[in-house]
Amino acid sequence: MRIKGTVWIIGVALFCITTFSVAAEPEKRIGILAFSDQVRYMEAIQGFLDTCKEAGFGEPRTQYSIENAGANKMVAQELVDKLAAEKLDLIFTVGTHASLAAFQKIKDIPIVFAQVYDPVESGIAKSWHSSGTNATGASTRIPFVPLLAIVKQLKPITSLAVLYTPGEKNSESQLSDLQTVQERAGIKIVPVPLAKVEDIEQLLPLLIGRTDALFITGSNFVDNQLPIIMDMANKGGVVTITHLEDLVEKGVLLGVGPNPYSVGRLAGKKAILIIHGADPSSIPIETVEKLDVTLNLKTARAGRFQISPDFMKIVNKKIE
Repeated sequence: MRIKGTVWIIGVALFCITTFSVAAEPEKRIGILAFSDQVRYMEAIQGFLDTCKEAGFGEPRTQYSIENAGANKMVAQELVDKLAAEKLDLIFTVGTHASLAAFQKIKDIPIVFAQVYDPVESGIAKSWHSSGTNATGASTRIPFVPLLAIVKQLKPITSLAVLYTPGEKNSESQLSDLQTVQERAGIKIVPVPLAKVEDIEQLLPLLIGRTDALFITGSNFVDNQLPIIMDMANKGGVVTITHLEDLVEKGVLLGVGPNPYSVGRLAGKKAILIIHGADPSSIPIETVEKLDVTLNLKTARAGRFQISPDFMKIVNKKIE
């Protein structure tokens, strides 16, 4: 009886240990790769995580591996190799550089992206309706005619200088979209290529006083040099515009565009469909329909811009 009792106790203990181990094992593993720690990227990740959690795929049921490339393309490649070696069910990428790095190397794991302006132009998808690949996601592409209509409510403009960086896909796509609608909007688009600090020092003084407003694209270089650009623009009394909310927080006067958190949530909904068995290529790539209007009041004061009470009625968010 003693031996049988001992065997029974050992058997129960082993059963408990095995059961605990199985219960502790995550059902799904998701890798997350952000190109940098820009605010819009972090907000998109939070939106993605919240959506997954609400659908029942929070921790510990789902294990998340979150990586950040620190705005370094080489590091992004290395992190993609790291994620490829893990047994992942899905990869969520944030930013065009991170999404391209993952897409170009990983073909056997579903990829859901966010904060990619034009996935077709970038080569991630064959079309918006069906990527034809292992990827789908949420784009930040916006309709520029409504954006420019909102800008005209702030200030009548006939010319818009677009600050972009050659070679940066998002930045180039935004310039191209603005050029496409310039006749309909009744605004002349002036391309301003910026790739080094010397370009800013040489070109911006020529624009101040000769253009009605500056449009800040999603260029990483322009983002990094924003303090210099904003100082020159405010001193010259030139309105600055962007479609990225976090750049308004950094000093741009007006932002009209999708909320990054909402973009992340939209990507999260697509990830849930994939987890439940959908093929990424069967899930259309979409944009967030609602555009937020963000105004930086500190910049308004610094540039002595007059903001009418009527315009303030359409502002969703104010940066004090």
